[in-house]
Amino acid sequence: MNRIDQRFAELKAQGRRALIPFITAGDPGPEHTVGFMHALVEAGADVIELGVPFSDPMPDGPVIQKACERALKRGVRLSHLFEMVREFRQTDATTPVVLMGYLNPMERIGLAAFADQAAEAGVDGVLTVDMPPEEADEVGPLLKSRGLASIFLVAPTTSNARAATICAHGEGYLYYVSLKGVTGSAILDSRDVAEHLAPLREMTDLPLCVGFGIRDGASAAEVGKVADGVIVGSALVSRIAENADRPEVIAGELKAVLGEMRQALDAMSAG
Repeated sequence: MNRIDQRFAELKAQGRRALIPFITAGDPGPEHTVGFMHALVEAGADVIELGVPFSDPMPDGPVIQKACERALKRGVRLSHLFEMVREFRQTDATTPVVLMGYLNPMERIGLAAFADQAAEAGVDGVLTVDMPPEEADEVGPLLKSRGLASIFLVAPTTSNARAATICAHGEGYLYYVSLKGVTGSAILDSRDVAEHLAPLREMTDLPLCVGFGIRDGASAAEVGKVADGVIVGSALVSRIAENADRPEVIAGELKAVLGEMRQALDAMSAG
């Protein structure tokens, strides 16, 4: 069983919600990323989304755009992410890792080579932001044959017909984008999220995880009431940016932010 499926099965049995942090690999420097990943696990991460630095991260707001710029300036490329995951796996064989990025870096090294190297490194899933399911006929089977889950986004503006297509192709979990706009751009409405998740639950058994707008423990708990998991990115990446010149304190900052969310989610589940 894929590590993602295993983790969500465990969480479901425990009646708990998944906490999925996102950080951009190589920000503020490639030598820090693996340590940050371990810190996130210590703080309660169930799955880690590792962002692939890209020059044009379309749905991302300024916080994550600048994180990509910092990583790219340090020369971070897709091959470095494989090295990071491989190092992470030396001491963590259970936490699922999802690469989140864009099709261009994958095509640059070749789709089959990407799938081979990702699986060999210990990656569990791939979320390719700019690859719609209608165009996934080549990539999807390559990933599946290597035991890698293809994870897709669903937006508030997605029609039911298109959502059904996405659900049919999706694996691992479904990433529901809670806001119209870019990451870090607004405050989410949990009631609106609940209304959009309801029809999706009729279409799929995949866990429904919500990202965009998760800022603190309170917002994580609110979303946790209606979703199977919460995804947090900008709130973490902004802490990295604020302390880019003091990388030694970043792991503690990440643990503080994520730890509050973990505590709030677990208290909500227990209640």
